[in-house]
Amino acid sequence: MQPAAFLLESLHRAGIRDVVTVEPATGGLAALAGIASRQDAPPVFVKAFADTPDDDVFAAEAEGLAALREIGGVATPDVILADRKLLVLSVLRPRPRNETFWEQFAHALAGLHQSTTNPRFGWHRDNWLGRRRQINTWQDDGFAFFAEHRLLRWLGEPRVEAALDAGDRAALELLCHRLPELLPQRPACLTHGDLWTENLLATPDGRPALIDPAVSYMWPDVDLAHVWSTSPPPEARRFFAVYAELTSLDGDWQARMPIIQLRQHLAVLAQFDDDWGAGEQVRATLAPFRTSSPPRST
Repeated sequence: MQPAAFLLESLHRAGIRDVVTVEPATGGLAALAGIASRQDAPPVFVKAFADTPDDDVFAAEAEGLAALREIGGVATPDVILADRKLLVLSVLRPRPRNETFWEQFAHALAGLHQSTTNPRFGWHRDNWLGRRRQINTWQDDGFAFFAEHRLLRWLGEPRVEAALDAGDRAALELLCHRLPELLPQRPACLTHGDLWTENLLATPDGRPALIDPAVSYMWPDVDLAHVWSTSPPPEARRFFAVYAELTSLDGDWQARMPIIQLRQHLAVLAQFDDDWGAGEQVRATLAPFRTSSPPRST
């Protein structure tokens, strides 16, 4: 069955029967998605999996959207329906191509990170990063949490095992051991957790809005690194400077982005046959740690 037909049938089964057509949406990697036009109501965004997902995928996503909005003050789409098979949201706009929008996003992201500090790392439940469970068991030590639940957890994945040799895996373990020397100690805050540029859209009135979260209380750098490493457009050139000024970000933040972004590269490597260069990025970041003398902390 074609994606549009599958989504249309899924909406009808869920009781949303006034849908006329579904136009497939692009950009997502894990699920089928589209914009559904309706006879008697505004259009909606719909997302489903072609196979049967785990029970709580969409419930966890809906909860993450609510947390970003209600705890962090960031705009997100309204959740119309979230059940085991289907997620239906209000429709957002493509983000505008101007610097003002990205400066507004810098303020929104800085506000999220600065207003939600937490003494512990994790979340009250596990959620999902694509089609893989994100483990969020609470820990007091951010370095241990990042090492165990954001880096080393990927080593058991078959695609990661195939892509990395024994030296790479040993290098990752060494890097994890040296995290307290390589990264500054920072408090946790509420993070989006999957903040590549495709997950930034706009509300109907043009404000920055976020979709597809994998929330947890973690270092703010996990969001910053994801924006930094996923080809932000030219109009985003002021985003990082504004965010740095608002958060008093240290001058060495760019040097640690590859280490922070290892988590996302490993997740991509674990889930997709075409890893879009993730394996190469992982091996490049790990290369200095294949020796007995890793680089000093910045």
